[in-house]
Amino acid sequence: MVFWKKETQLDRINNKLEKAMHKDMDCLVFGASSHKYRVNEKLTAKELADWQAKNQVALPEPYTQFLTNVGNGGAGPYYGIYSIGEATSHIDSSVLATKCVLHPEMTKEEWNRLTSPLISDEDISDLEYEAVRDQVMGGMLCIGTQGCEYDMYLVIEGKYRGRIVYTSDFYPDHPFFFVYEDNFLDWYERWLDEIILDYDIGWFGSKMPGDENTLIQVYQNAPNEEIRSKALDGMFKFKKISQPTIDFLGNVAERGQNDRTQAIQLICKTSFDAGRVYLLELLHSDQNEDFLQALRILNWYGKSFDLEEFIIVIVQSLDRVHELETLRYVGYVLESSGAISLQKFKAFLCHADSNIQTTAIYATRGCNDKLESWEIIEQMLMGGDKEVMKSSILYWGMIPHEKLLPYYKAAWPEYKRNDNFREKFIGYLKDLNLPDDYFDKE
Repeated sequence: MVFWKKETQLDRINNKLEKAMHKDMDCLVFGASSHKYRVNEKLTAKELADWQAKNQVALPEPYTQFLTNVGNGGAGPYYGIYSIGEATSHIDSSVLATKCVLHPEMTKEEWNRLTSPLISDEDISDLEYEAVRDQVMGGMLCIGTQGCEYDMYLVIEGKYRGRIVYTSDFYPDHPFFFVYEDNFLDWYERWLDEIILDYDIGWFGSKMPGDENTLIQVYQNAPNEEIRSKALDGMFKFKKISQPTIDFLGNVAERGQNDRTQAIQLICKTSFDAGRVYLLELLHSDQNEDFLQALRILNWYGKSFDLEEFIIVIVQSLDRVHELETLRYVGYVLESSGAISLQKFKAFLCHADSNIQTTAIYATRGCNDKLESWEIIEQMLMGGDKEVMKSSILYWGMIPHEKLLPYYKAAWPEYKRNDNFREKFIGYLKDLNLPDDYFDKE
């Protein structure tokens, strides 16, 4: 008689590590080039027991199962999982046994009260700072890094023992993020699943888990707007979506609820042509936020497509652009389509607000009509704002027209000792067949 051994989660993980390695043979997934889907030698039961005795804590069982049955660190989300020794080095062992005070539903107000001494401008002693920091980070073990200021911690003491927490520097209104999974192994296996399924996992763990059907069900059964939004956000990990999901998102968009633009963004991310009609509706909307959202989506997902129908609407709508953010995205979209010119941006270049002017200067940096539009540039420079002049030289160079000469000459004293700018001024004089010392003459 043959007895079949039931596959355990640990068996699945070991098998999926091999599958993930073959799926991502070039290590293109973020962080994979550092660990190459290899794990370290397993921790022995004695080594684990010694570590726990020394640090006077008991690690959550799913994590210890990983250490003793898969590997003592190595392959894992982002830059991988620390070995237990390296994990210990990232936090004072004296705070490991304290109760974790963080929780998944922590409000901004709770967070701000807890971390106020760490993020306020008031001077506190190093001892006071460390005491508050240890309170915030207590009861957690650092198990890996996402790079820069972002790390991954495992709660080892308290109500949420076993949960994974993504941390960063201490910022107001930004509580640390608890991932969706209840334990280390579920979180780790999800990472492998999403690689094998070819999901976009640049921010793995931050989005709701589940395939298309699962997330649609969550959305439809959600008790509140927050859960609906998270369900849609979870779909951004898909590189492609099926037609039934596109139809579902289209229905969400057509109902015009708060998550309408989120649904349109999802459609455009995965099937841009299917989202065209919704983008045009946003551009024609009398709501400025809708107009801005359409511009953002076009910039994020539309650059490799024919945008002529959108460009026509945007150019016709320039008189409704009054905010810097909107102007920036108008610039991005028009510039990428080769549809931008100084003539079209005259109102912004000659605006009374220098911030609008400098934003417009950057947006038109690739325009080829600067010389023939010298009158617009002269009108822009008449205001004499130093930042406007600096931006124009920085992003445009110097426009070789004799009518603009007096404005550049007036600016010369401020820039002549700056080597980079000095070269621009001298090059400008050569373009006009003027001597290098022209600006220094009375």
